[in-house]
Amino acid sequence: MTTDLFTSVLRTIEPEISTPAPVVLIDVVRENIARMQAFADTHGKRLRPHVKTHKSVRLGRMQREAGAVGLTAGNLSEAEIFAADGCSDIFLAYPIWAVGSKAERLRRLAGITELSVGVESEAAVDALATAMGDDAGQLGVVVEIDCGAGRSGVEPSAAGDLAAHARSRGLRPLGIFTYPGHGGTVGAREGAAQDQAVALRAAVESFAPHGIPVSVVSAGSTPTAELCTDPVITEIRPGEYIFNDHDNVRIGDCRPEQIGLFVASTVVSDQGHEHVIVDAGTKALAREGNPDRGFGNVPSVDGVLSKLNEYHGFLALPEGGTRPAVGATVPIVPNHVCPVVNSFEELIITDRTGALIDRWPVDAQGQLN
Repeated sequence: MTTDLFTSVLRTIEPEISTPAPVVLIDVVRENIARMQAFADTHGKRLRPHVKTHKSVRLGRMQREAGAVGLTAGNLSEAEIFAADGCSDIFLAYPIWAVGSKAERLRRLAGITELSVGVESEAAVDALATAMGDDAGQLGVVVEIDCGAGRSGVEPSAAGDLAAHARSRGLRPLGIFTYPGHGGTVGAREGAAQDQAVALRAAVESFAPHGIPVSVVSAGSTPTAELCTDPVITEIRPGEYIFNDHDNVRIGDCRPEQIGLFVASTVVSDQGHEHVIVDAGTKALAREGNPDRGFGNVPSVDGVLSKLNEYHGFLALPEGGTRPAVGATVPIVPNHVCPVVNSFEELIITDRTGALIDRWPVDAQGQLN
């Protein structure tokens, strides 16, 4: 898995970085952005990338400059940061509870960008309408439906009723969105994409009795993005595609050479066990994984992180394989890239040549509300 590339890049930049650190291959990132945009354009879908993956205004700009119609955010803080950077169209794909300080922030945000918000309950709709007051019509709402992931979202047949309630409260119903989260495992992508299309079509039909036009039919997730070809879908909201990760490779969503981020880590201990210890634990990688697939892939030694403590990663080594010495740096490909980026204040920007190009802040790092 891109062993030679990651290792050569790491050797070149090693003297200039402090581990653990997220290293971004910006040329790979550009290719990933262009490929997803080309897919969306070819299939007549709007692309609205989710910024939770990179939390970087510079990367968000790159996506918009490539043709994205706007951005998707996961919370008000993210939306505020990207709006301040000039993004004029933001969808907050979350059932925000708009009371207290969030009500004031919501009103202010809706005044500086074209803002739409996810809804999935009458109570949340009422809170949004109260928060917006006389400016309720300024806020677009998109009804979330559950297409099989079992997370948030109403049944598809109930979407129209909720949209009608939003309209009665003065808000502006735009359409529907969903998240096919059950497509993130091996062999599940195609079925989840089909579930998504069926649910979205049913939700669109539920709007008709209320006479509410549907302008937004939004599909989510990187694992199913390339399968979002159903005519009912108007836009897609992938996030991970900008970097990709080991889970994306494992489920067949991308190729190893399309991974645009790895975590540089240093071997700090070797007590002769079946593992060595590296300086990337849950604080750097989160706890994404399980004993079967590990908690991160280390291609340079054909190993995996078998266990994580807060600051310790247990790098399990295959029998007869390379045993990195204390002080050696190794590249870790995260299972899930999104929580990794949120753990760091900056991204080390390089490319396939290993040149240290820049250090970019993770502008929305730690912004969770």
